[in-house]
Amino acid sequence: MKLIIAIVQDDDAPDLIDVMNEKGIRVTKLATTGGFLKAGNTTLMIGVEDHKVDFVLSMIEDVCKVRKQIVSSPSPVAGSTGVYVPYPIEVDIGGATVFVVNVDQFLRI
Repeated sequence: MKLIIAIVQDDDAPDLIDVMNEKGIRVTKLATTGGFLKAGNTTLMIGVEDHKVDFVLSMIEDVCKVRKQIVSSPSPVAGSTGVYVPYPIEVDIGGATVFVVNVDQFLRI
């Protein structure tokens, strides 16, 4: 067994969960927050047999595409002096950060 931990953008999560459910893959959804943009994202925990890992990774890759977005620049560190004027910057959003870890035991109770 493997545990796939996929961190995806909130906008991609519903589509990805729907695709996985249609294929019989069970998913646990956790609401999380990213560190760089301070924006919401979704962490999915997916337990699968070893032979299904590539199948699940391909679904994640198909749904979670990287795209450009304009955001305000992050605020400076608290306590700094001077005037802070945010300016728009273009960043890549979307995609996924994925961890695949071994599972010693899996129980469904």
